Amino acid sequence: MKNEKKKSSKKIFPVFKDKKVLIFGLGLLGRGVKDAIFFAEKGANVTVTDLKTETALTSSIEKLKPYKIKFSLAGHKEQDILETDLIIRNAAVPLSSPFIALARKHRIPVDMDESLFAEYCPCPIIGVTGTRGKSTTTALIAKLLENWWANDKRRVYLAGNVQGEATLPLIDKVKRDDLVVLELSSWQLQGFGEKKISPHIAVFTNVFPDHLNYYPDMRTYINDKKNIYRYQNKDDYCVINKDNFITKKLMKEIKSKIISFSAADFPADWRATLPGRHNLENICAAIAVGKIFKISLPKIKETVCQFKGLEHRLEFVNKINQIAFINDSTSTTPIAGQAALDAITSPIILLAGGAHKNLDLSDFAKSIVAKVKAVILLEGTATNELACLIKKSNGANLIAGRFNNLEKAVRHAYSLSLPGDTILLSPGCASFGMFINEFDRGEQFKKIVNQLR
Repeated sequence: MKNEKKKSSKKIFPVFKDKKVLIFGLGLLGRGVKDAIFFAEKGANVTVTDLKTETALTSSIEKLKPYKIKFSLAGHKEQDILETDLIIRNAAVPLSSPFIALARKHRIPVDMDESLFAEYCPCPIIGVTGTRGKSTTTALIAKLLENWWANDKRRVYLAGNVQGEATLPLIDKVKRDDLVVLELSSWQLQGFGEKKISPHIAVFTNVFPDHLNYYPDMRTYINDKKNIYRYQNKDDYCVINKDNFITKKLMKEIKSKIISFSAADFPADWRATLPGRHNLENICAAIAVGKIFKISLPKIKETVCQFKGLEHRLEFVNKINQIAFINDSTSTTPIAGQAALDAITSPIILLAGGAHKNLDLSDFAKSIVAKVKAVILLEGTATNELACLIKKSNGANLIAGRFNNLEKAVRHAYSLSLPGDTILLSPGCASFGMFINEFDRGEQFKKIVNQLR
């Protein structure tokens, strides 16, 4: 690939022995844990701070017991901020945090896992962002490159916004001839923006309303997303969706080589294993990246047709008495719920509802009324509004109950189902309240389904 040498960093990663490093937000998904271990193994004096209590963080803390790490939990303390040499900010910690402002006032560096890695990464980075589809697209690109580009002398690494994975520890593994594929959320891209860097190949799947419980407006959300291409130059690539209204408008400000994609680009004689038009867009984004690396279409087709998708994303769980159970728990936005309903052709009993993200639920409610035979609502801060909108769309008769217990909800759905039906968990809302996160919601669903008789 051209320009690999130009895009490779020659900077030497800093020495952290005896430095004070503050992990600002440990979390439960594993990235904070691996960052803490990384710095501890570098000889740093590591402190972990989190708003959650020790009890709430038990699973993460257990993994850190073999290391000499200080914990400052159930809140953040100014003293921890002022007595450190470097802060690694968790993506969930907002830039507007007064503790981040305090650190900057005292000129204490604040960094993020992915952007610190990117600054010193010796090889090209492929970064993938978007409101929907970025996980599937990232995984498919990585699989494509692993199958057809990697060899004994060069490897492909997958990291970023991936459950249980941290990016920074890869700095000890990657070599100049390797490739790194990163899934990047809008929050993680804040770190890229602060460093004024963008990946060599940017992939932008789409933009829809999301995270408006975090961002003041869509403009601010989109502005963070733009960091995926904002600091690229004419030798870089931006693979971008020409079907999405917002990404199509963004094309005019991109300075790198633009490669647009559309679901219509999917070859007519190929068979996709992933359901839904939205997945055709994801696949076509990966095909475009494969072409940059001059991978032949027959080889791309082989990987695409074998790719089974990811957990919690229209994931087939089981078929019991000819009733299919589908886990789409990462459907945390109304648009994701609509995409799931569009992807399934059999009669649907839907499990929906949950926590609010300040998103408009009206179109999701209309899709529910148009496409399901019954909907069972999971309690949360958005559920009253969703129920009212379903009724407003003349779907009151479709609401088959409300539950604050997932097992009872699934069993009730099962009791209503007939052979040939699909019971679909695609909430269209966030998971907070009844669940730790959307992955916990999906895991619980799968466990309950596999215990049914």
